[in-house]
Amino acid sequence: MIKATEKIWHNGRLIDWSAAQIHVLAHVTSYGSSVFEGVRCYATPAGPMIFRIREHARRLHDSAKIYRMDIPFSIDELCAAMIDTVRVNKLDSCYIRPLVIRGYGGMGVLATTDNPIETYIACWEWGKYLGAEAMEQGVDVCISSWTRLAPNTLPAMSKAGANYMNSQLIRMEAAVNGYSEGIALDASGYVSEGSGENVFVVRDGKIHTPPLGASVLPGITRDTVITIAHELGIPLVETLVPREMLYIADEVFFSGTAAEVTPVRSIDRIPVGKGRRGPITEKIQTEFFALVEGRKKDTHGWLTPVGQPVTAR
Repeated sequence: MIKATEKIWHNGRLIDWSAAQIHVLAHVTSYGSSVFEGVRCYATPAGPMIFRIREHARRLHDSAKIYRMDIPFSIDELCAAMIDTVRVNKLDSCYIRPLVIRGYGGMGVLATTDNPIETYIACWEWGKYLGAEAMEQGVDVCISSWTRLAPNTLPAMSKAGANYMNSQLIRMEAAVNGYSEGIALDASGYVSEGSGENVFVVRDGKIHTPPLGASVLPGITRDTVITIAHELGIPLVETLVPREMLYIADEVFFSGTAAEVTPVRSIDRIPVGKGRRGPITEKIQTEFFALVEGRKKDTHGWLTPVGQPVTAR
């Protein structure tokens, strides 16, 4: 159960949490016409900081554009709204959910001008997505029997609500079989991603991660991991990853706004490496948390303070 906060931002104004409701016949409920983001705000010595806020706002706009949804708020306005939402709810750390939907109006697959574009931003306290102990011990995952979205069906580069019906199947199948998460293959049988995470595979000191063409979401944490690896001098390639490479990998880890950087300790009951977090994963993880928690200088401009307005860049 989500722990309710006081206010949610809706179309330019802050409303009570309980007032953030939609009609049962809103276009989104029948046809899945929504795009959304997941953003983290971290407690730091300098106060709460939102991680890569502009990149998330831009991806929200990109997701909407693919589905011909015209968000009536600019990237700067969305950034300011996220800051305001966290500030008014007085949270030091939280998860932020910007959400854009086609609302109540006409009924039919073809959305019209009768279906307003509704924009919401909520935030709430949320801990480690796959469990706090998973950060060190790792998680047990399986290869899903469900394939990720095939090219030219649903656009994987859009973070759209409809896409996550596929993710639900992956995650539910894993759960009923005793796994923390599932890894899905793409339409060609190569490794794609988890239900809500990008995948990284370490073999002989080199990191491999599936390219965007393998039906993966262009993860912002994925991009962060790639940047960190380059800065640490760890070789990293974006390349097709065959399923069997997962079984002989030295390390495997997930990345995502919710999952952050989470090691994988087994896949289909086969231990990954020594069956615990490996040294490269630990290096990436350590650097990541030092950055987002403000314990290391933010040379990339990734952290936006909640205590002051966002400025255009």
